[in-house]
Amino acid sequence: MTTPPPLAFIYDRNIATSSPYLALRLNGCDHYAHLRHGWQVAGVWIDRGQDALDPVHRPEFSALLEIMKTQAGRRPVICLVHTWDRLARDPDQRIALQQRVAQVGGYCATTFDESDERAHAVLVGRGDA
Repeated sequence: MTTPPPLAFIYDRNIATSSPYLALRLNGCDHYAHLRHGWQVAGVWIDRGQDALDPVHRPEFSALLEIMKTQAGRRPVICLVHTWDRLARDPDQRIALQQRVAQVGGYCATTFDESDERAHAVLVGRGDA
């Protein structure tokens, strides 16, 4: 039995209600997932306004994690962002968000071919990568 293709969960955050840059980033993520890697896209989650600035209270990110958790045992699950800044600009806040993804069984990747997949054990606190 073959493993189904990875399932990509596209995430972004945007302080404004709309932005042409947001649309470009989302299109870039969709292109990266479908055309470059053949991943299936589970959907798009966007935290907006103040939720986009708060690294702890991100309702869309939390919703993404809940769905990701249900799929993690079945196939690889990826939180796909355009750049690491789309999670958080502050490195400590970004790592905390990456840890949340790792704890539900996923990993994070960017459209610039960056990934924390190899650091999964460290992110969940199980040793060295």
